[in-house]
Amino acid sequence: MELTGKKALVTGGSRGIGKAIVRELARLGADVAFDYKGEPAEGETVAEEVRKLGRKALSFPVDAADYAQVGEVVSGVIKEFGSLDILVNNAGITRDAVIWKMSPEQWDEVIGVNLKGYFNHIRAAAPLFKEQRSGKIINIASINGLRGKFGQSNYCAAKAGVIGLTKSVAKELGRYQVTVNCVAPGMIETEMTKTLPPEAVEAAIKESALGKLGRPEDVAHLTAFLASEKADHITGTVIQVDGGQYI
Repeated sequence: MELTGKKALVTGGSRGIGKAIVRELARLGADVAFDYKGEPAEGETVAEEVRKLGRKALSFPVDAADYAQVGEVVSGVIKEFGSLDILVNNAGITRDAVIWKMSPEQWDEVIGVNLKGYFNHIRAAAPLFKEQRSGKIINIASINGLRGKFGQSNYCAAKAGVIGLTKSVAKELGRYQVTVNCVAPGMIETEMTKTLPPEAVEAAIKESALGKLGRPEDVAHLTAFLASEKADHITGTVIQVDGGQYI
C-alpha cells in the first residue's frame, strides 16, 4: 500500500490522532498539509517530521468552524500542491456537561468544530473532487456517535451528524468516483485521554473486548487504507476502531 504522489489535507493535524494520520500518510509517500488550532510550535514540529520523510508539508492555523477561513486553507493547499486527492476530517473538541447544565456556548462550540468544521472542509474540496472525478474523504467520528454517552450530548450529536454527513456525501459524490467513509474510534490514548479522570479510562478499558485502549496509530493505519486505491470500492461505511469497546 502506497500513496506516492498523492496530496492530502488533514484537519486537527498537530496532535493526537491527527498527528498520527499526518505521519502515516507521509510515511506512505503523500505530501501532507494540515490545519490546526493550537500552538504554532506544535504545527511546525509535525511539519518538520513530514519533511524529514522526504515529503512536502504545509501547516495552517485555522478555526475549523469558520467557513471563510477553511475555504482559504483549502484553496491555499490546492494552489501550493497543485492538486488535492485526500481529505481527512479529524479536528474535534469536547465541552462536557449534563444537558441541564450545558450552556448554549458549550453546545455551539462543539457542533461548530466537530460537525460544521467537517462540512466546511468537504464543501471547499468537493468541487475539485467532482471536477477531477477522483478523491478520498475520510471522516473521523466516534463510537459515541453510534451509542451516546453520559455528559456528552453535544459531542455525541456532532459525531452522529458526521456519520449521517458521511453517508449522504458518499451518495452525492459516488457518481464522480469519490469515496467517503467514516472511522469511529473508541477511547484512544492521546494527550486528551491523560486529562480524563482515571475511573473514566478504567471504565473504557473494561468495556473493551481486548482490555486496552487504542493507539493513535491504530486509527491512522485504517485511515491510510481508506485513502489508498485498495479501498476504491468502499464508500459510505462506518468502521469502528475500538478493540471491541462498542459490542
